[in-house]
Amino acid sequence: MVGESNSVARSCDCLAHRFGNAADRPHRRPTYPSDMTDAEWAVVRDLLPVPGWLEGRGGQPEGYCHRQMIDAIRYLVDNGIKWRAMPADFPP
Repeated sequence: MVGESNSVARSCDCLAHRFGNAADRPHRRPTYPSDMTDAEWAVVRDLLPVPGWLEGRGGQPEGYCHRQMIDAIRYLVDNGIKWRAMPADFPP
């Protein structure tokens, strides 16, 4: 779509950034055609399940941005590569 940004906002609104430990990690600058647009992220963000630790069921807060992890999966599917061949700018 014309005019849409592929940039991750400086203050990401995923649950990992708002309530988890992802704020300690630097933001990845989107550089791949498979990265989500802001409009796509707005739709997907609300479909992600609420982590168990936020509902008092235990577990640890996430350490990585949900948007970056979805971008990594989209990159893998789009390019047909192996996990170990992922670019280093995606979360481990």
